[in-house]
Amino acid sequence: MTLANPLALTAATCLPADADRATLVGRLWQPGVGPVLVAVHDGALHDLSVVAPTCSQLLELDEPAQLVQAALRNGRAARIAPLDAVLRNSDESTRDPAQPWLLAPCDLQPVKASGVTFVASLLERVIEEQARGDAARALSIRESLANILGDNLSGIVPGSAEAARVKEVLIAQGAWSQYLEVGIGPDAEIFTKAPPMAAVGLGADVGIHPGSTWNNPEPEIVLAVDSRGRTLGASLGNDVNLRDFEGRSALLLGKAKDNNASCAIGPFIRLFDAHFGIDDVRRCELSLQVDGPDGFTLHDRGSLTTISRDPLDLVAQAIGPNHQYPDGMMLFLGTMLAPTQDRRGPGQGFTHEVGDVVRVAVPALGMLANRVQRTDRAAPWRFGITALMRNLAGRALL
Repeated sequence: MTLANPLALTAATCLPADADRATLVGRLWQPGVGPVLVAVHDGALHDLSVVAPTCSQLLELDEPAQLVQAALRNGRAARIAPLDAVLRNSDESTRDPAQPWLLAPCDLQPVKASGVTFVASLLERVIEEQARGDAARALSIRESLANILGDNLSGIVPGSAEAARVKEVLIAQGAWSQYLEVGIGPDAEIFTKAPPMAAVGLGADVGIHPGSTWNNPEPEIVLAVDSRGRTLGASLGNDVNLRDFEGRSALLLGKAKDNNASCAIGPFIRLFDAHFGIDDVRRCELSLQVDGPDGFTLHDRGSLTTISRDPLDLVAQAIGPNHQYPDGMMLFLGTMLAPTQDRRGPGQGFTHEVGDVVRVAVPALGMLANRVQRTDRAAPWRFGITALMRNLAGRALL
């Protein structure tokens, strides 16, 4: 069945603006073979199995970008398929299962996420908490909080003496919240978004729980980090979120965040090299577009320059002496965009409808597009770590 709002996945829409000099790696499903680590080169996808069997192991190598570039230059990375054909076939609604399609670019890495790292999303978390998951109460609470807080939180360095003074003022005004604690306090919120192998890629359906009536996309930049804590690249992500579940209780964070198909990453990881690094990530401008089957359209944009904690500080809080990830990790940096545009009626704010097309774009990273489905109707997660190990062993890659 072909749905409204075709994803229109092409190299022109999905790749970085400077794709000709970007080192892009990802994973595709090759029918009859399984998941294959690939790189983008000369309009095609090339097999990187000669460099590493998995994305996780690729990132453990010294200078992975240079190794990928060398394999492409000397012809060791064999051509698998034309890029545009794979991109088109990545749209799950029209996919030919006999042809290859893209997967999430990560594999054995657990997917971690940073919460409330931008003032806008911080305030929306406070609103969820005070509304107890009731979207109808959000507008009045947002207005009352704006009267109390205004722009007082902008520019505050989390954990600083100034932040401590603001905390005292907010407590006195009765406006303090557990979300403000992680937003401007010394300790970042770092949680597990998805286990290894659970993320979906470009063109796949993303899932919202059928019991949720207030939810939203969370467009983010995702860092690729190795087991030593080195940040080696970046991708795009959609941290699909159930506002009503988490608003009822912060202890429902797992149910609000980790569901079937609720984590999308892609289309590729752009590895850090001479043309792209962490400073470029810090300057990224991100855009969000939602097109609904009901004719609803939402456009929003924001800048990573407004993040309250430096990306590498978030990495250091997630991995180090107190917590190790032997297969590395993918780390969502948090969202600066929390849609509030009324959709179902005045004061109701934004929530998803099945069939929504969500596009997350950054010029330096490309575009991630997915269509919204219910979690119980999205493709079930079947291919996990055991299946991957058996597949790699069968291909003599272990």
